[in-house]
Amino acid sequence: MGRTRAAGAMVLGSIVSVQCGAALATGLFDSVGPHGAVFLRSAFGAAALLAMARRSLPQRSDWLSRDLLLFGLSLAGANFFFYASLDRLPLGVAVTLEFVGPLGVAIFGSRRRLDFLWVALAAAGILLLSDGGGEGIDGLGAALALSAGAFWALYIVESARVGSTHPGLGGLALAITISAFLVAPFGLAQGGEDLLDPSILAVGLAVGVLSSAVPYALELEALRRLPTAVFGVLMSLEPAVAAAVGFLALSQDLAAREVLAIGLVVCASAGALRSAGAPPPHD
Repeated sequence: MGRTRAAGAMVLGSIVSVQCGAALATGLFDSVGPHGAVFLRSAFGAAALLAMARRSLPQRSDWLSRDLLLFGLSLAGANFFFYASLDRLPLGVAVTLEFVGPLGVAIFGSRRRLDFLWVALAAAGILLLSDGGGEGIDGLGAALALSAGAFWALYIVESARVGSTHPGLGGLALAITISAFLVAPFGLAQGGEDLLDPSILAVGLAVGVLSSAVPYALELEALRRLPTAVFGVLMSLEPAVAAAVGFLALSQDLAAREVLAIGLVVCASAGALRSAGAPPPHD
């Protein structure tokens, strides 16, 4: 129980940190664009984690292993598409749509019939959030957020695998370095010379620490203590925290329909967590 509570605290700390970093990153969009912002996040996050993990880096023969490459690809894809969606959607809405990824991991990792109810609730929330494809939500932004969710699901699976086979933060540090190289061409092309501005670099450093180094390290340790299915539903707080941060830090108001939609997704996730923690029924 103590390990589970500690893992839950790590997940909560990760969520708060990454959403504060995302709110800060939106301030970079006017100068370097979303691609430039995600490049700064990845580059500074990689530098911080490499410094923290210098004694636990995998052997050179493992640097391009399948799991590390997939881990790096998942980080690059999740961050790239999520930041692109933030350029079109409020923070709370983008995170709610992206949350399809962790919820999918949670559901596919469970074998209970009750989980279909949580899937239906989450689907209803997402449909409500999208306004049935109406004008309330930017269609491309929604597609970008859902794409980020697919990569987020891959990230959860690969983070658990890398964390179980590579001690410390070494595997994570190499994966985020790979991700920084993958997003670099897009970030450099969009950000240009503005990426060298000292004030931009200072914000980029803060975003890299808040959105990458701190949360990824916490999540890696949490996944060493929790099944991926349970971790996926613990992320149910992400949409609510994102909406709160968007409201407090970015003055992004949410309509009653959007608040209800976020609530449905959170309830679905909490229900999946409860069923995942309950003992299986006897035949």
